[in-house]
Amino acid sequence: MGRFLLKQFRAARIRRQRNKFAGFYVSAISKASRKDILALHLRKQFDWRHWKNHKMAQIEEYQDLVVDALEVVDFKLIRDKGDINNDALTFHPAMAHQIFGESETIFGYKELRVRVMYTAGPLHIYLGVEYGQRVNEISGGEIKADDVISTIAQSLPDGCYFINLDEFLKTLDKADKFQPFGEKISEYTRVSDDGSERLFEIYQCDYKSSSFLKFFARLQTFVLWFVDAASYIDTDDPQWCYFLCYEKYKNNDGQWQYATAGYTTVYEYYAYPQNKRPRISQMLILPPFQKLGLATQMVETIYKFYQTQKNVVDITVEDPSEEFQRLRNFVDARSCKELKSFARAEIMKGFNKEMVREAREALKLNPRQVRKVYELLRLFYTNVKDEKEYRSYRLEVKKRLNAVYYKQLKDLKKMERFKMDTEMLRARLPTIKQRMEQLQEEYSVVEQDYQTTIAKLKAL
Repeated sequence: MGRFLLKQFRAARIRRQRNKFAGFYVSAISKASRKDILALHLRKQFDWRHWKNHKMAQIEEYQDLVVDALEVVDFKLIRDKGDINNDALTFHPAMAHQIFGESETIFGYKELRVRVMYTAGPLHIYLGVEYGQRVNEISGGEIKADDVISTIAQSLPDGCYFINLDEFLKTLDKADKFQPFGEKISEYTRVSDDGSERLFEIYQCDYKSSSFLKFFARLQTFVLWFVDAASYIDTDDPQWCYFLCYEKYKNNDGQWQYATAGYTTVYEYYAYPQNKRPRISQMLILPPFQKLGLATQMVETIYKFYQTQKNVVDITVEDPSEEFQRLRNFVDARSCKELKSFARAEIMKGFNKEMVREAREALKLNPRQVRKVYELLRLFYTNVKDEKEYRSYRLEVKKRLNAVYYKQLKDLKKMERFKMDTEMLRARLPTIKQRMEQLQEEYSVVEQDYQTTIAKLKAL
């Protein structure tokens, strides 16, 4: 049962992440019975024999005490004391499996509300739990509710959170003294829905002061709730570089203050003999600041920071998500459009080494990314209603997608010339017909992804 349920939970989480942008929600609980999830929670409290012989007839009355963590965990960024009870500021985590396990559930409470609040600038943390009833009392002490505070605290740096609201609020009195860490490298404005301008600043930081490390340790805690398969970076490694985004705003007294909006980490790999290859690692824009173009601005700022450094070979990205790859493609395509080798007349002739050379020298792009940008811009310029032109494009992309398959076939033929047994290896490869079907599916995904980016480019 356990392994089967875990697969259900993971599948439900993936569907939820894919569908959240479409405006509907897929609950992990709706994809697995509450009874089975309850059983998993109870097995943590009892050994197998005790649990198996427990009062099974009474288990049904506890099923309603299994709640979805994504619905009951509330986040807030607090700028002043009036924000504490302002529900309009509330946002929920994108995921909770890295805190509460694959089922993303909490057991043992009725009318549960978990409050996770951060001061907007320095990010001091408050953890609070409110509920109507708890299973401890309902079961007469026989069954215990999950210790929510302790579970969340395990992922937090030691001593960085408050469980007393009054003590947490005292930190707001010092919030006006908070200043960004590092050196400011860019600023820009965004217009709000109400027509007012918002000012954002990006800072670069690579020093190891204790105050910064404590601040960054608190900032990192967001990734477990908003970045899948995330982990904390080793801040003792001197090759990490940090880029932090803040909103600069005026408080009720008309004084300038800063709210932390997001961050990006970059690892500066060594490249022989005295060069480096920066690799963008984690990027997180906090939910209240999303849909403002901050991620695009962060990427462009990081690019400009490294593009001016002569000892930088190229800029890469570590295991980018689909969403981040689209963002990267958009930024790179917009920049490459201005280069001579990416003019329409040159693009339509096909991919060439001059594109790689110019993009690397001017923009610090690596060859693999240059190829993707070429394909994207060629589709941008291609008249898809012209069958000959469109077919030429499709063949160009499919040739690249099929390169690995042809290499496998070539390797097999080479092995067979040396009289090596390749029967098992050939059995693992798809047939020509199967490969053609796979190739068409792969191409469709690529083109759809490119078209999404092209729509943004045309909207400029």
